[in-house]
Amino acid sequence: MGAVTSGEAVPGAGRVTRVDGPLVDVEGVPVAAMSEVVELGADRLAAEVVAIRGDRFTTQAYEYTGGLKPGDPVGTRGRPLSARLGPGLLGGVFDGLLRPLSGAPTWLRPGAHGEQPASKWRFVPVARAGATVRAGEVLGRVADAGTVDHRVLVPPGGGGRLDHLAPEGTYADTEVVARVGQTEIALVSAWPVRRPRPYAARLDGAAPLVTGQRVLDVLFPIARGSTAAVPGGFGTGKTMLLQQVAKWCDADVIVYVGCGERGNEMAEVLQELSELDDPRRGGRLADRTVIIANTSNMPMMAREASIYTGVTVAEYYRDMGHDAVVIADSTSRWAEALREFASRSGALPAEEGYPADLASALAAFYERAGVVTTLGGARGSVTIIGAVSPAGGDMSEPVTSHTQRFVRSLWTLDRELAYARHYPAVSWADSFSRDAAPLAAWHTREGDPAWSGRRAQVTALLAEADRLASIADLVGAASLPGHERMVLLGGRLLREGLLQQSALSPNDAFCSAPKAAALVDLVLDVVSTCEELVARGVPAATVEEVDFSAVLRAREDVGPDDAAAVRARRDDVVARLEALS
Repeated sequence: MGAVTSGEAVPGAGRVTRVDGPLVDVEGVPVAAMSEVVELGADRLAAEVVAIRGDRFTTQAYEYTGGLKPGDPVGTRGRPLSARLGPGLLGGVFDGLLRPLSGAPTWLRPGAHGEQPASKWRFVPVARAGATVRAGEVLGRVADAGTVDHRVLVPPGGGGRLDHLAPEGTYADTEVVARVGQTEIALVSAWPVRRPRPYAARLDGAAPLVTGQRVLDVLFPIARGSTAAVPGGFGTGKTMLLQQVAKWCDADVIVYVGCGERGNEMAEVLQELSELDDPRRGGRLADRTVIIANTSNMPMMAREASIYTGVTVAEYYRDMGHDAVVIADSTSRWAEALREFASRSGALPAEEGYPADLASALAAFYERAGVVTTLGGARGSVTIIGAVSPAGGDMSEPVTSHTQRFVRSLWTLDRELAYARHYPAVSWADSFSRDAAPLAAWHTREGDPAWSGRRAQVTALLAEADRLASIADLVGAASLPGHERMVLLGGRLLREGLLQQSALSPNDAFCSAPKAAALVDLVLDVVSTCEELVARGVPAATVEEVDFSAVLRAREDVGPDDAAAVRARRDDVVARLEALS
């Protein structure tokens, strides 16, 4: 696999006139368009045209330009930066241009375009030669391309009479297996990463993406095909939360984009995914994951391209009828690459030096999420979750403030919660979910009409507990009325028994929706019973002295799907409390 530009370059068509880091000016290229890929110097370094002034072109180089000098030759490929899509992506590790990193040297050879020996796959036809097919229709399957059903489709813009369809057998990935009219179809194809793949219709129906993380699924849910952002300062646990979502969410395909983050974090992701079993499909969890690693020590402008590469891969699997999730860690590092290149090109800086079109670039990226009817009539989705790393934890900086405008869910990480070892450190005061209302309707249709009420009770109790905690800090909790002391107790039980979640516990790393609902009912019923006892005259101090460890330990004591055990524990705790009266 590799991101790249097939076909032979036109040698000596132009020359380099200026080199300023990743910014390279060229002239004399006879035919070139915006976003077209050119090759610089003897090493054929890949670069993309980003500005045209007459016969002079400004390009952004996707590789280290050391040694490149004015006068070096420039060739053109005649097509935009494209991702080579096909079997072999799942379970693979690639750089920002989708060039395979497995088996590669420490630093990829300059000018390497990801050329690999043709790999062979077993093709199983499902269509019938001579039939009339339309774009997006399934022609066959690749039987050994991972745990996700890999479908070979009629490409966008194609359609017509299926003149040739190869019989079942093993073929090289570049070998033609079907011919529709004048279109030859192989197991691999190229698609420009900056152009969204087409679909028949965008759908409005909301269904939840279950992440297995209670604070998200209960309070700030995200729908399939929606968008979310995870802003947080250094040390608040952004990468840990995103890794948990990648490991446990119920998507078919995960595309994890390490965009400018540290290499050891990507190594940790690789190690954990390779060791975990996939609870949904069997095999390794890595077998349904595509990792794009463009870490902070790799070429800067390839970092800028990496998120587009990642969402293009997700759209490729969406068109097969799968649910894909793109996790970008982090969009702040991507925006820093935009800022650096803009400063080199002399673009007018906007807020904090970022380019003026930052908001438009963020909007265009998140706009590629959605639930769609594919060209072939299937239903697929792309969900985008992006981390934001504001410098110094300043949530008013441009990347964070613009991102909040475009995403449907915001999972803000709180520094005080993280330093208190409360993980995930998602702030219930500063986060939101615009998907909560449509998802409440979905839960009602699916037989859980109490979902919205439970969520409302939890958010109201947390808000009231936070308000009373600030008063208790001034006057002391013992001076508060009994019912307010029960609210403080309820806030503590919610924080420690529901919202906290251990990524290292086999019972608590993932939490199913039934168990999460049972835990919510456990805490709310216990708090309600305590309030009733105080109203009946039982001293608040007596209630506070009760051992609530059975409530706090329920999340780790019972299995991830064992809602019945949680309900049994609720009945036992409520019965012991009733005995106080």
